Amino acid sequence: MNYVFGPVSSKRLGQSLGVDLLPSKSCTWNCVYCQLGRTKEYVTERREFFPKEDILAEILETVLSGKKIDWITFVGSGETTLYKGLDWLIAEVKKATEIPVAVITNGSLLSDPEVRRELLRADAVLPSLNAGSAELFERIDRPAPGFTFEKHVEGLRLFRQEYAGKLWVEVMLIAGLNDSEAALNDMAAVLSAIRPDMIHLVLPTRPAPESMADIPGEELVQRAVFILSAAAPVLNPAKGEMNLGSAENLLGTLSGIAYRHPVQERELEAALGKLFDGDATKIREALDSLFASGRFEKVRQGGELYWIVKTS
Repeated sequence: MNYVFGPVSSKRLGQSLGVDLLPSKSCTWNCVYCQLGRTKEYVTERREFFPKEDILAEILETVLSGKKIDWITFVGSGETTLYKGLDWLIAEVKKATEIPVAVITNGSLLSDPEVRRELLRADAVLPSLNAGSAELFERIDRPAPGFTFEKHVEGLRLFRQEYAGKLWVEVMLIAGLNDSEAALNDMAAVLSAIRPDMIHLVLPTRPAPESMADIPGEELVQRAVFILSAAAPVLNPAKGEMNLGSAENLLGTLSGIAYRHPVQERELEAALGKLFDGDATKIREALDSLFASGRFEKVRQGGELYWIVKTS
């Protein structure tokens, strides 16, 4: 599969089939916490990066395979809505299956009426809001020129007025940056004006390009939940369980997942444990075989080991 990966398990979307629409890394932002690393060159013009018919064929092939899929989730190795023709893909998927469709986006292009229109048929849209002020927006999201905080917030507000589906705004909480009482109150005020159905609070647990992307302590997380819940219900940070499917194509499955985001080694071990009924010998053999393929390297972040796909 070139465009489809997973299903990946998460608390937010259950067993989520990921659909990657972009070459890595194509983005309007250069976030300090991005699991894909730094944005080497901003991409701001929308286009059909890959043939939409090829992407659709992979989605339908996976759906017909009988795998358990709770959501079909359009994501990107960068900013998802840079893919022009997203509305066609959403419409065709919804013709073929009753599985709901989600779109994960940073929301930076929602000020464009065409982008807002293309997302209207999605069952859930998950844009980002990581700051309640222009100063913090520039420090955390580091957008391309012209992508201002005011433009970002206005795009989210306009989309909420037009969109009847589930609007779940994602807030990345970073220690020492946006976890102070003042920063959280600013965010709560902006979120109240946007009126999302839910706020998804997430933490920078995966390897990040900047050392400043630290995980806040539990007390600060709970304070964030309390303050932000004045704007909408808050979903606490939580990890789902990885599902590797079957033992037949472990290398391909893991490669597809790790290419899009780093995989925690103990999460991988737990997934292999479920696959091999807790057989420690088979788990260790599988781990050794996967790493011996030469496709992965290990990095340490926050005291945890992660597997990532080698870039060279």
